[in-house]
Amino acid sequence: MSKSNFTRRGLLKTGAVGSAGIALPTIFTAGSASAFTNAPTGGSVTLGFNVPQTGPYADEGADELRAYELAVEHLNGGGDGGMLSTFSSKVLDGTGILGKKVEFVTGDTQTKSDAARASAKSMIEKDGAVMITGGSSSGVAVAVQGLCQEAGVIFMAGLTHSNDTTGKDKKANGFRHFFNAYMSGAALAPVLRSLYGDDRRAYHLTADYTWGWTQQESIQAATEALGWETVENVLTPLAATDFSSYIAPVLNSGADVLVLNHYGGNMVNSLTNAVQFGLREKQVNGKNFEIVVPLYSELMAKGAGANIKGIVGSQNWDWKLENQMGSRYTGTNAFVKSFGEKYGFPPSQAAQTCYAQALLYADAVTRAGSFDPCAVVEALEGFEFDGLGNGPTLYRADDHQCFKDVLVVRGAENPSNEFDLVEIVEVTPAEQVTYAPDHPMFAGGDLGSCNPGA
Repeated sequence: MSKSNFTRRGLLKTGAVGSAGIALPTIFTAGSASAFTNAPTGGSVTLGFNVPQTGPYADEGADELRAYELAVEHLNGGGDGGMLSTFSSKVLDGTGILGKKVEFVTGDTQTKSDAARASAKSMIEKDGAVMITGGSSSGVAVAVQGLCQEAGVIFMAGLTHSNDTTGKDKKANGFRHFFNAYMSGAALAPVLRSLYGDDRRAYHLTADYTWGWTQQESIQAATEALGWETVENVLTPLAATDFSSYIAPVLNSGADVLVLNHYGGNMVNSLTNAVQFGLREKQVNGKNFEIVVPLYSELMAKGAGANIKGIVGSQNWDWKLENQMGSRYTGTNAFVKSFGEKYGFPPSQAAQTCYAQALLYADAVTRAGSFDPCAVVEALEGFEFDGLGNGPTLYRADDHQCFKDVLVVRGAENPSNEFDLVEIVEVTPAEQVTYAPDHPMFAGGDLGSCNPGA
């Protein structure tokens, strides 16, 4: 790993033209009507994969990178083609993108906004990346999305769950396939009422950045609409590893539910501390004490071990989805097969959304007949598709948010193996988690216009 936190794979592109505060290395002449940042002129095209290779979300980052490498293999005609064969759009044929071989460079976001912007900037300026994708932090996603808007390249967000990514911080050059915090709250609330009733007192621990804030706001609004009371919301640093001092006050708060608005290693550590304090064995207000994790994944379940048993949350996707819920989720098994044969274990939701984003970008370029980011934006806005594992999906033009079904899950009580740690409780239809573009939780942003960069 170099000092600039990125490794390169592909052809180095050089040159520099200033635009919108960032140096643009390879473009057509400024007078050309079709000028845009890093227009590929040779036999290859370079994509930038910017993932957390270090930091609290590194497990997700590693799986994202595996998925991106698999997507490149499939786009270039290698392997079994994965979801190219199930994707409802049939323009991708394994000959790269518009006949150009797909190359890629990688960056380490470190789960830090400044580091993520620096690595994305390097990939755009030094390596000629025409598209940036990845990330497992909404703080990172918002920062890199803003950079890509300035630079004139497309940003296909990875794992980002904050409402702000397609809310107040949305950008015309940015697109999100992953679901968001509002959707988690809308999907979870009916299940929480069914399991725990409508008379509950909730104590929240919340990661102190954009995702945590909007996740807490969303789950609080959804549960208070049921009749729950919010006792307290305490913000915790993203860099925290020991949450004991945050768990102790819960015991004397009168709360009978602890909501952990944490993800990745943070969630593993805070849940472990909560179990160590004996919260799961307590009765408060005449009720069994419960713990809720609004967003989690198989990777987090593996890290939490037995502590995850029975814990309810939501997911964007699960590798068992097609087998358990039927052919509506076609594409899931094709992806699991490809990923499993290459890496020896099932993919996470982070891997699935990143693989899907890579294919969706390649497909949009191919349908548009151009790498021009404004042509790609036009191809993706309002695009309806299927066969990528989530069922029928819409990329809404108003905010570049995907709308699809949401999974409510819980930790398996008796997992059959180390990869079967999460069970699907129910699948919430897309209609139930869809909201108006001007919903108050998403207000304040302006999508703006596509920036081609040159």
